[in-house]
Amino acid sequence: MMVPLADLLLSPDDMTAVDRDAAASSIDSYGLMERAGQAVAASALRHFPGALRFVVLCGPGNNGGDGYVTARALQQSGASVKLFHLGESMRLKGDAARAFADCPVKGEAIAQYVPRAGDVVIDAIFGAGLSRPVPAEVEAVIVRVGEADIPVIAIDLPSGLDGASGQILGAAFRAKRTVTFMARKPGHILLPGRDLCGELEVFDIGIPARIVRAHADNLIGENTPMQWQAKIPSAGADTHKYKRGHLVVFSGGPNATGAARMSAMAGLKAGAGLVTIASPPEAMAVNAGSLTAIMLHAVDDEASLRAWLADQRLSTFILGPGFGAGEKACQFCLALADRHLVLDADGITSFRDEPQRLFDAFAAGPTRLVLTPHEGEFGRLFPDIAADASLNKVDKARAAAARAHAAIIYKGADSVIAAPDGRALINANAPPWLATAGSGDVLAGIVGGLMTQGAPAFEAAAAGVWLHGLAGQHAGKGLTAEDLVASVKPL
Repeated sequence: MMVPLADLLLSPDDMTAVDRDAAASSIDSYGLMERAGQAVAASALRHFPGALRFVVLCGPGNNGGDGYVTARALQQSGASVKLFHLGESMRLKGDAARAFADCPVKGEAIAQYVPRAGDVVIDAIFGAGLSRPVPAEVEAVIVRVGEADIPVIAIDLPSGLDGASGQILGAAFRAKRTVTFMARKPGHILLPGRDLCGELEVFDIGIPARIVRAHADNLIGENTPMQWQAKIPSAGADTHKYKRGHLVVFSGGPNATGAARMSAMAGLKAGAGLVTIASPPEAMAVNAGSLTAIMLHAVDDEASLRAWLADQRLSTFILGPGFGAGEKACQFCLALADRHLVLDADGITSFRDEPQRLFDAFAAGPTRLVLTPHEGEFGRLFPDIAADASLNKVDKARAAAARAHAAIIYKGADSVIAAPDGRALINANAPPWLATAGSGDVLAGIVGGLMTQGAPAFEAAAAGVWLHGLAGQHAGKGLTAEDLVASVKPL
């Protein structure tokens, strides 16, 4: 299925290439700017009909050109319009200069803008192409607008945001709405960009789809069922529990068993046919007293684990939730190198001193390893990648996946899921109340439950993150990990 244009993600550099190729194809570039500015004006009038004054802030490039068109269109509609510009307008070039010449609204220096009640700001200063901190005079305006709580409509991207990473470059507007054109940028859905964009509109200004698709990175997108649903096995009429696979979750000691039980239950609810908790002997009684549909098996050390692995039906394992960090965790992981493994929490931390030891064990053959690090754990396994300020979160996750030959879930409110082949998905459906103790244990269980049914590692990871977010939405504010498990639904 072809991804709709509005669902593609183009970096700012990609979009610059699209604009260049559109112009080379004899498409009227000023006509594109005209349609962009008219779309912004229409959005402003539609969503802010009570505005007493539209204040258009124009920058020195084509984003500013869009702003000049917007100001003209708003004035022609009968709205009250005030215009402020950054730098000398006479230095504008190309389409932006033409838009300035066609604009009947006379402007003032941007530093002169003083917000007042009833204003709606149209931010046409920088858009998505900014790569350095905003100038001091722009930062001052951003601060004044924020303090006055003036609504902002951003053209393309709130000024001050990096379109590739969603990171703030010194200061950035917090927009109520953002109007972008043809396709979204990663900065629209990576945090904090996603929050600062407000409601996002993607408007088709008429660039041919073939040109946009030619420059889109088809390996990157938003995490939605369209991206992975075809690879998630569905139960047929003849299915039975053994066809749906056997998932094993390792438990910690008697004082740390709850995390494994939550992972195990999440795996069962995600569709695993059978789920067993592998428990140290001293925790058997504690686990047995809290299990019903989940089975229990004693595993004391590496030798007992390897003996149990003679049963080839044990296909997928989860290690980390409540297990404890240390050499025992490392030994267990390496014993599972020919199986599918979701490595979480303590399991990840156990390899912080020798991460290559883990990567080498899973280096051959299809991807069998899923790693679920949060920010701190990511830095322990991939310290050089984590420290590279030139990389955004997607770049970091992709580099880590390639190094580890693993599917990476780089966790956070904007979790990024990456595969060794360069595919990456940004998740955007997770509600903020998922940030609670035990939430990650549930995620590991969902991913493991999907893998044990035969889903490939990357697709299981992406589907697991999305289903985890959906469960959080259903459970609602104030959820506990137990509530979250109860809200897990299979596809």
